[in-house]
Parts: sequence; structure tokens; C-alpha cells
Amino acid sequence: MGVVTTPIYPDKPEYHHGGLDEQLVSFINSATTTIDVAIYDFDLEDVAGALAQAAARGVRVRMVTDTDTLTSDDPKIKKALGVIKKAKIPIVDDERPAIMHDKFVVVDGAAVWTGSWNFTDGDTYHLNNNAIRISSPELAQNYATEFEQMFIERKFGPSKLASTPNLLLSIGGVRVENYFAPRDRVADRIITRLQQARQSIHFLAFSFTSKPIGDALIERARAGVQVAGVFETTGSQTESSQFAPLKRAKIDVLTDGNPYVMHHKVFVVDGRTVIFGSFNFTNNAERDNDENLLIVDDPGLARAFEAEFQRVREVALHPPRKK
Repeated sequence: MGVVTTPIYPDKPEYHHGGLDEQLVSFINSATTTIDVAIYDFDLEDVAGALAQAAARGVRVRMVTDTDTLTSDDPKIKKALGVIKKAKIPIVDDERPAIMHDKFVVVDGAAVWTGSWNFTDGDTYHLNNNAIRISSPELAQNYATEFEQMFIERKFGPSKLASTPNLLLSIGGVRVENYFAPRDRVADRIITRLQQARQSIHFLAFSFTSKPIGDALIERARAGVQVAGVFETTGSQTESSQFAPLKRAKIDVLTDGNPYVMHHKVFVVDGRTVIFGSFNFTNNAERDNDENLLIVDDPGLARAFEAEFQRVREVALHPPRKK
């Protein structure tokens, strides 16, 4: 199951229901034995309440987050984390300058929730985001192994060992690759799949400063592949952004039209492969942060992400007037 957010502008409080937060609550409510949460940003009271209720019914609940989140003075973050702490759910933070940027949940060692979506009200109802729920004990083992290194061993970023059990999986007959940064050379994995494109590459990028990935797109465009993308506006005009180099290469790139933030990190290749996760296309994501990525060869999922690409692109072409 893959889903995306649907921001509405201008925003109204009554729009803030029926989103990814409620679907995640249902996922949490399905747990019978264990819930492991690795989340960069967190302020959702309904998710916090569901985790507290799970702990109360005997489920082992654990959390890993970024130190900046754990020590934040933001009232919404403090309130949500207060619910977690009151429920005596243990929290481990990374205690380092680089960020613990994952956004995943593992339930009962059998299913995984992951994507670009942070567990915040803004990410749910203002930002463009994606999330997916996948039932697979083998994939769950990968994410559980990653979680254990952070929660039990207190290893983050480059200090973690290369120990992903199942880099290549078959889930319901679908080929899936699963990688974690920085140990799995994630940018190289992305570039390898981009280089295999023969027809089209469509992408949505919150932050895109990786020159090797940008160069791979330019090479494919020169080889006749149809390449198009939408960048989050903030940061797209900086010297390090790949927006200008791609534009100079005559690639169809736009800055987004969401008055808030376009937070996706997605490639759709040849209408059949989707590359997505928490991994921004940056050197920090590649070398320093805690990140995860999925590469899924499934035309059905690709169609869903292609529809999101076209929707975001249409908003970029015809942005709403800012109030």
C-alpha cells in the first residue's frame, strides 16, 4: 500500500483529518508484540497516543529520533513526546551534528512503514510526501537490524556496520532492493538504476545537490531518455543545487508550486521502477545521515508515483496565488 499527501491551499483546520497520520495509527493499532519507530521529526498527538495505548496493552514499543527533535522547545513536539515519555516508552537520540533522518516503523517483525513523510502535522497536511506499508518479514528484518544498531548499540551514521540481511528481496513476486545510508553507497545504487533507463526518468526532489546523480541524468538525457523533474523551490537556486546544471543541459526541470514545501525524494524510471525513501539526493545523505531507500520494480506502484509526479508538475506549472 503506497499513499501520498494531498495538501490544500489555502489551508483550513477542518482539512486536517483523514491523512497519513490516521493510516499510521491503524498500522500501530494492529501490533500485537513489538513496535519500533525511527523518526526524524515528530509532533502528532494521535500517533503518540496510539503508541502509548500499544505500550499499555503489552506491546514492546521503542523509539529512535534525532537529538534536535528530542530537545526541541516546539510546544507541539514537546506535547507529543510528553505522551511517549509518560507511557515509559524508551527513546534513544543520536547525539551528533548529522541527522537521524529515517522515517520508519516496524510492527511485529512482519511489516514496515516508510517513505519521505515525517510524523508531523505539517508534513501530513502542508507538504507533498509519500509513505508505503509493506508486509514482508524479510524487509522487516532489514529495518529491525538498522533499528537495533541505533537503539541497542548507539551506532549512528558512519559508525554503523554493513549488516543489512536482505539487500535484494522478492515480495509478492516484486523485485525490491533495500539500502541504508551511509554504509550501502546509496547514491551509487541510484545511479546504477538511472543508467539503465531507456525511455523516461521523472523525479521529485526536496534537496538535490549530488553532482554524480545530476551527471547521470544529463548523460541519460543526451542518450535520448526523456528526463523531467520538479525541485522544491527553497534551495533550488543555490550554487550547490543541481537545478541550474540540469536546466543548462536543456532538461525539463521546474521549481514546485506548493506554497509550503515539496518534500518528495523520488525517481520513476521507465514507468516501472520507483526509487524512494528518506534519502535526499545530497552528499550529507550519502555520507553522514541515517537514511533508508527502496528500489521497487512494480509497474502498478510506478503508475501511482507517476500520477503524483504529474500532479506536482501541474501545480508547478500553475501555482496557486499566495495569500
